Amino acid sequence: MRTEVYSWRVSRELKSDLEREARRRKLSLSAVLDLAASDWLRNNDVITESEQEQQRLRQAVAVTFGSLAGANASRCSERA
Repeated sequence: MRTEVYSWRVSRELKSDLEREARRRKLSLSAVLDLAASDWLRNNDVITESEQEQQRLRQAVAVTFGSLAGANASRCSERA
Protein backbone atom coordinates (compact mmCIF):
# COMPACT_ATOMS: atom_id res chain seq x y z
CA MET A 1 0.00 0.00 0.00
CA ARG A 2 1.33 3.41 -0.89
CA THR A 3 1.29 5.77 2.05
CA GLU A 4 4.01 8.30 1.27
CA VAL A 5 3.81 11.35 -0.98
CA TYR A 6 6.76 12.77 -2.86
CA SER A 7 6.59 15.84 -5.06
CA TRP A 8 9.12 17.39 -7.41
CA ARG A 9 9.20 19.70 -10.39
CA VAL A 10 9.96 18.46 -13.90
CA SER A 11 10.15 20.17 -17.25
CA ARG A 12 7.04 20.31 -19.38
CA GLU A 13 8.72 18.04 -21.93
CA LEU A 14 9.63 15.39 -19.37
CA LYS A 15 6.13 15.42 -17.93
CA SER A 16 4.65 14.98 -21.42
CA ASP A 17 7.06 12.12 -22.15
CA LEU A 18 6.15 10.38 -18.88
CA GLU A 19 2.41 10.78 -19.50
CA ARG A 20 2.81 9.48 -23.05
CA GLU A 21 4.72 6.43 -21.82
CA ALA A 22 2.08 5.78 -19.17
CA ARG A 23 -0.67 5.84 -21.80
CA ARG A 24 1.37 3.61 -24.14
CA ARG A 25 1.85 1.02 -21.39
CA LYS A 26 -1.72 1.42 -20.13
CA LEU A 27 -0.43 2.33 -16.67
CA SER A 28 -1.00 5.24 -14.34
CA LEU A 29 1.62 7.94 -14.22
CA SER A 30 2.44 6.98 -10.63
CA ALA A 31 3.04 3.36 -11.72
CA VAL A 32 5.47 4.55 -14.41
CA LEU A 33 7.26 6.73 -11.85
CA ASP A 34 7.47 3.77 -9.44
CA LEU A 35 8.97 1.61 -12.19
CA ALA A 36 11.47 4.30 -13.14
CA ALA A 37 12.55 4.90 -9.54
CA SER A 38 12.82 1.17 -8.77
CA ASP A 39 14.86 0.52 -11.92
CA TRP A 40 17.17 3.43 -11.13
CA LEU A 41 17.77 2.22 -7.57
CA ARG A 42 18.43 -1.35 -8.74
CA ASN A 43 20.87 -0.19 -11.44
CA ASN A 44 22.70 2.32 -9.21
CA ASP A 45 23.36 0.24 -6.11
CA VAL A 46 26.77 1.66 -5.23
CA ILE A 47 28.62 0.56 -2.11
CA THR A 48 30.79 3.31 -0.62
CA GLU A 49 34.32 2.72 0.66
CA SER A 50 33.03 3.06 4.22
CA GLU A 51 30.38 0.37 3.64
CA GLN A 52 33.01 -1.89 2.04
CA GLU A 53 35.25 -1.43 5.08
CA GLN A 54 32.36 -2.27 7.43
CA GLN A 55 31.62 -5.44 5.43
CA ARG A 56 35.29 -6.45 5.57
CA LEU A 57 35.42 -5.91 9.35
CA ARG A 58 32.21 -7.88 9.94
CA GLN A 59 33.53 -10.80 7.89
CA ALA A 60 36.84 -10.76 9.75
CA VAL A 61 35.12 -10.81 13.16
CA ALA A 62 32.36 -13.26 12.18
CA VAL A 63 34.75 -16.22 12.27
CA THR A 64 35.08 -15.72 16.04
CA PHE A 65 31.35 -15.66 16.80
CA GLY A 66 30.33 -18.51 19.06
CA SER A 67 33.80 -19.88 19.66
CA LEU A 68 35.97 -19.89 22.74
CA ALA A 69 39.49 -21.18 23.00
CA GLY A 70 41.68 -21.99 25.96
CA ALA A 71 43.55 -24.63 27.91
CA ASN A 72 40.47 -25.78 29.81
CA ALA A 73 37.79 -25.71 27.10
CA SER A 74 35.15 -27.37 29.28
CA ARG A 75 35.06 -24.37 31.66
CA CYS A 76 35.54 -21.53 29.12
CA SER A 77 31.86 -20.83 28.72
CA GLU A 78 31.40 -20.60 32.49
CA ARG A 79 34.17 -18.05 32.79
CA ALA A 80 33.04 -16.09 29.74
